[in-house]
Amino acid sequence: MLHIVGAAGRSGAALCHALAARGTAYVPVVRNAAKWAALGLPGTPRLADLTDGAALRAALAGSTRVASAAHARHAGAILAAAPLGTSFVFMGSTRRHSRWPDAHGDGVRQGEAAFMASHRPGVLLHPTMIYGAQGEDNVQRLAALLRRLPFAPLPGGGTALVQPIHQADVTACLLSALDRAWTLPHVLDIAGPTAMPYRDFMRAVAQAAGQRAPRILPIPALPLRLLAPLTRCLPGLPRIGADEIRRLTEDKAFDILPMRRELGVSPRSLAEGLAQTFTRATS
Repeated sequence: MLHIVGAAGRSGAALCHALAARGTAYVPVVRNAAKWAALGLPGTPRLADLTDGAALRAALAGSTRVASAAHARHAGAILAAAPLGTSFVFMGSTRRHSRWPDAHGDGVRQGEAAFMASHRPGVLLHPTMIYGAQGEDNVQRLAALLRRLPFAPLPGGGTALVQPIHQADVTACLLSALDRAWTLPHVLDIAGPTAMPYRDFMRAVAQAAGQRAPRILPIPALPLRLLAPLTRCLPGLPRIGADEIRRLTEDKAFDILPMRRELGVSPRSLAEGLAQTFTRATS
């Protein structure tokens, strides 16, 4: 039986929608029954806090396949709780490649290490920035920020590369990974088709939102990091963390040939994905 851990989250819910459309039965594993019920999806949930080993073992009883959309730091607990013979599809993050240490990236690396050491079959998918999910606010938040600023202050002028992936392509990767018979643990980065400078990504978001192209103001990263906490005090501006500023200086570009080869997924262009995202937001 297929169990979906983190079924009430954005990627988990998107996967459950796709499975329901296929007519594939699944068991949702969630922490909050009310949040799951509000989604209106089929499936009787099993409740488990992922830090409660006994509850997690009970929730995963009878599983033969487990897909987890929970943070990858929980991979070790899920591996320990699932029956022998279970295969796994985990979601991580390309944050695991970052040279800037933080709790999120450290947790992903720990989860990956636990999975690889387990020698159990399956795959850990590391997506880049995901946009286009129901309730996701990455590109909407950026568009809201651009509406309020006369210019876009970017560290280094926004030349660092990004390669965002649409939620529908993440879901396609998850479905393909579930369909495959893995014999060993694997790790794959999943991303959009093309890496681009962040300033071009920002301009594409503005265009898709029906806004003028932002004027780019190159600013050193350190002053921006020091000013970032002020966004909490300014009404109408989304909050921006100092760590987000620092990550804007780091290239996030990935080879997706392994993704295409192993999963058979060719991700949509950014222009197509943004058009779908903003059309849905205004409908």
